[in-house]
Amino acid sequence: MNREEITSALSPIFHRVFNNNEIIITDDLNAEKVDQWDSLTHLNMIAEVEKHFEIKFKLKELIGMKNVGDMIDLILQKKGV
Repeated sequence: MNREEITSALSPIFHRVFNNNEIIITDDLNAEKVDQWDSLTHLNMIAEVEKHFEIKFKLKELIGMKNVGDMIDLILQKKGV
């Protein structure tokens, strides 16, 4: 699994969770750039990402995530890539 594959897999998750098919997944994407991104949708998104990639984020990791690029880096790390 590489960065492009993870990015492609995140697109439908973000589209579904945020109910917005126009979201484009980039490394610098964060809550400030998506109107529907609030605390509840954030939790839903994290749960969907964990389920899809069969991983679990630690609280420390979640707090350290500043954008989608950080999330992709963690997914790569957890998948052993």
